Amino acid sequence: MLPLAALFVAFFVAPLIVLLALSLHADTATATWTAANYVKFFTDRFNYSILWDTLFLGVKATLVCLVFGYPIAWICARASARWQSVLVFLVILPILTSVVVRTFAWIVILGRQGVLNQIALSLHLTDEPLRLLYTEPGVVMVLAQVQMPLMVLPILTVLSKIDPNLADASRVLGAGEWRTLWRVTVPLSLPGVVAGCILTYSACVTAFVTQTLIGGARLIYMPLHIYQQAIGANNWPFAAAISVIFMVAVLAAVALLSLLGRKSESYGSA
Repeated sequence: MLPLAALFVAFFVAPLIVLLALSLHADTATATWTAANYVKFFTDRFNYSILWDTLFLGVKATLVCLVFGYPIAWICARASARWQSVLVFLVILPILTSVVVRTFAWIVILGRQGVLNQIALSLHLTDEPLRLLYTEPGVVMVLAQVQMPLMVLPILTVLSKIDPNLADASRVLGAGEWRTLWRVTVPLSLPGVVAGCILTYSACVTAFVTQTLIGGARLIYMPLHIYQQAIGANNWPFAAAISVIFMVAVLAAVALLSLLGRKSESYGSA
């Protein structure tokens, strides 16, 4: 394990220490330690409003992935081996394409002359093109499509391991399909749901390319804010402080989800 541990320390722990040290300096040329960058972040409502917007964006995209991803995983788990392979391939197909390519494809789809607007206009659902690009609903929609495999695969893994005799026993005892689903299948699949939510949420809040290209300049989230401070304003210490705060906030959300996951495992075992 020593080579793996050395690699982890050199390329993960050490950069984090450098990032934290940089965030505690007034600028890159001085060696004076200060917490001014953190004070600057939390005393400016604009900064922490971006943080909350980013965290809630992840919640919205994760919920959309869960609503659409759970039925997909359930269908895959109940399908035959041949169809399950086909469905799983379709689920992971977006991962095989570059995120930049997928995002530019969504720009074409969501544009004023895009596919969705053409369909809406042809069906007379609207009199003028809908504004889908450079809006938060558009960002949520694209994030949900891009990160959907991260939600479906963990749920599918757990659903595939559930003993089918449990559902048969539930039906023998008089429960219908829906009651069996809500009282047996869903509780037993909660660990997979929590794992999918952790992966999806972490990927959604840090999706710099998707947030920037679909949201545009008027929707600023934390990854773009960090980029603007580091590259645009050349304020690397403040960008480092924002990165540390953002990392802690995401880790707190992941820790909360992990706690829910441990409780769901005990509930499923009961």
